Amino acid sequence: MKAIILAAGRGERLGDAAAGRPKCLLRFGGKTLLQRHIEILDRPETGRIIIVTGFQHEQIETALAQIKSRTPVQTVVNPDYELGSIVSLHCARDFLADGADTILMDADVLYDPNILGRLFDTRSGNCFLLDRDFEPGDEPVKLCISGAVPVEFRKIPDRAISWDYQGESVGFFRFNAAMSARLVRKAGEYLDTGRPMEPYEEAIRDLLRETPELFRVEDITGRAWIEIDFPADVERAAKMYENSVLTGFRHAPE
Repeated sequence: MKAIILAAGRGERLGDAAAGRPKCLLRFGGKTLLQRHIEILDRPETGRIIIVTGFQHEQIETALAQIKSRTPVQTVVNPDYELGSIVSLHCARDFLADGADTILMDADVLYDPNILGRLFDTRSGNCFLLDRDFEPGDEPVKLCISGAVPVEFRKIPDRAISWDYQGESVGFFRFNAAMSARLVRKAGEYLDTGRPMEPYEEAIRDLLRETPELFRVEDITGRAWIEIDFPADVERAAKMYENSVLTGFRHAPE
């Protein structure tokens, strides 16, 4: 098992809240998101942690030098980080195709560690995390479920697809070795056909639509997490942390 953290983006929507830093270096409770990820991933099942960097990658290297981890941590730089995140996924192709299971993660999430534990403990080889308690709109990436099987995965789901219910994807995934290899090929297809501006989620969606029976979900509804895209998210994340303890923390009161 290895973990791949996608941390290459500029985070333009954060504006001054990012202060010229990669989003994974935002601090909550005295620790950066990056440090939290590594500490949570530093467990016997994790053979190595790979971080795909890009914007201000030197800052991430400096931060990593100060983070202690028993699990080996290495970086790969995406020089084209201004393009879509599908490019970052492709930069990790050698690691994805190494024959081991993969935990794939967005770097800009503050979360209850138990959420990630669900991906380590799941019996499903290919697994999404689902939160049924989400705010409607075009921003959340929706995960649509029919029976027990995910059938759609997009910010704006295809209306031609039928589902029983939907929730928000946390942005953390588990793939077995075979699916990881398929994901590498799919990312390559996007670049070979001139689609470098696409988000990496589109490649995952393609695999889901091709073989939905190979995927399952773990429902983490009720666990606290927040993706940090806008200045208001930084404020919300700080309040969530202040009103809780990290292990098992819950949503802060509105």
